[in-house]
Amino acid sequence: MRGAEVADAVVVGGGTVGGWCAWFLRRAGLARVVLVERAQLGKGASSRAAGMVRAQGGTAWAVRLGMWSQDFYRTQRERAGVDSGFVALGYLMPAFSQAQVDQAKARVAMQSGLGLDVSWLSVEEADALLPAMAPGRHLGGSYAPGDGYVDPARNVAAYIAACVRDGVVVLERTELLGLRRGTGGGVEGVETSGGLISTGRVVLTGGPELAEVGARAGTRVAVGGARHQVAVTEPDPRLAPDQVKMAFDLSEGVYWRPEDGGLLFGMSNPFEPPGPATEIDWSYLDKVRHRVAELVPGTAGLGLRRVWAATIDYTPDHLPILGPALDEGGAPIVGVTVASAGGHGMMWGPAVAQIAADLATSGTSEVLDVSDLGLDRFDRDGRSRLVPDPIALPFPSRTTAKPEVAATREKGTTQR
Repeated sequence: MRGAEVADAVVVGGGTVGGWCAWFLRRAGLARVVLVERAQLGKGASSRAAGMVRAQGGTAWAVRLGMWSQDFYRTQRERAGVDSGFVALGYLMPAFSQAQVDQAKARVAMQSGLGLDVSWLSVEEADALLPAMAPGRHLGGSYAPGDGYVDPARNVAAYIAACVRDGVVVLERTELLGLRRGTGGGVEGVETSGGLISTGRVVLTGGPELAEVGARAGTRVAVGGARHQVAVTEPDPRLAPDQVKMAFDLSEGVYWRPEDGGLLFGMSNPFEPPGPATEIDWSYLDKVRHRVAELVPGTAGLGLRRVWAATIDYTPDHLPILGPALDEGGAPIVGVTVASAGGHGMMWGPAVAQIAADLATSGTSEVLDVSDLGLDRFDRDGRSRLVPDPIALPFPSRTTAKPEVAATREKGTTQR
């Protein structure tokens, strides 16, 4: 802690949002920015993500966040001197019913109106673009050629390098204990396991741990955690990037993209209760493998090269949280900003981080009007007044599990 007792800003959480936010704050001219992480930077979900970065969101907020983040990744080397390995591969979202077709076409119209390069592909056009997909299994889909993916580990390395090079003070293995507030209620310091850091500006991030971080800071944050699994098949020529693009089967909640000559696919079980889980649910993984093989026949019979699971965050309405922390009475805690990407750390992380930095320094952001995305949209039970973004993984509708369910999960038993 030597020399870090006073700061112009303290960012809590060393994942994608916290890391890039700290760097944006330095770029905004703050002389001393401290990044506090209770473990190691990127050790959580940020380094175990699938890296999908799409702008085909179901709301205008999601589209704008995705477009801004893609632009950041494309220009990152010029901005930061490092990059996250962004590849614009193209993303198909196939429809499997007439209702999905109608909904997708309405989204394409909305997305196009916001400036996104997206179009509706007929069955024939989609089959020609993605030869690896089983013909005749869908009714067409929306397609954005600029959607792509990053390398999650490289992204973590990028924001660490940018922070260290530009003078962000990084305090790993340092835990937030609480906030010190003044007589007027505003923040005056951050109590950590390494001591007090005096500051009038704090940004709270933390992925699936953000609810705990918020509680220690004296605010309630409607963020939960859920198991997310990712697998990569063995290589096969039928799975080359010119044969299969990125795709998302919304009806089953599974997505995929090429990876190391094979196919990477990810999923979350909508019937699981919320809570931390990093072990593999092999029975559910096997079920999803059968669905992937139905849509991408080249994966049938292939072994898996890698499989991993991580606890990732989500919000009840699948939208980010950006705004001031609120006390128990619902009043803003002056100087404290809450930032959550709601499980979309790779996809929205840079935009969410920039907005959080803007809010912390000026109270507004040119990236996006987030006046409706604050904590005040949730009631005391975590229910949001906003319509959920429909383009999201099937996370639970609650952010906490019943005590007996949580205890069962700790013993390693999957509940469905």
